[in-house]
Amino acid sequence: MSNYEMDDIDRQILQALLGNSLRSYKEIGQLVHMTGQAVGARVRKLQEQGVIEGYTVRWNPAKAGHTVQAFVTVFLSSNTSHSSFLAYVQLKEEIAELHRVSGEGCYWMRVLLPSMEELNVLLDELLKYGNYKLSLSIGKLKS
Repeated sequence: MSNYEMDDIDRQILQALLGNSLRSYKEIGQLVHMTGQAVGARVRKLQEQGVIEGYTVRWNPAKAGHTVQAFVTVFLSSNTSHSSFLAYVQLKEEIAELHRVSGEGCYWMRVLLPSMEELNVLLDELLKYGNYKLSLSIGKLKS
């Protein structure tokens, strides 16, 4: 990969997409004084260079039935548990994020579930791999 240097126009395009990734290239072009076609070419270049990795949707988990959000620090019981734990995590849709961490614990997970009962099932399953520390979210304050 080359050492691509972003210019001010690239930064403006990126900011426009970060604000609303559904904006058309024509609309962004009006903001940065370029044609939609030129914006599209720059966006493709930003994608090729790995600056833009993909697009996502912000959503409200509670309104979609996921009323329980928890943060789980996982402490694996042995060094041999990592591969089976990682395979388990890949199968669990309710695990929204997984991070390998330094300091306390081996992994940090953010989980979204429809009920406390389902959280208990997940926590019981985690005991196969080690122990955990649980924190429940009582409200999201910033995205």
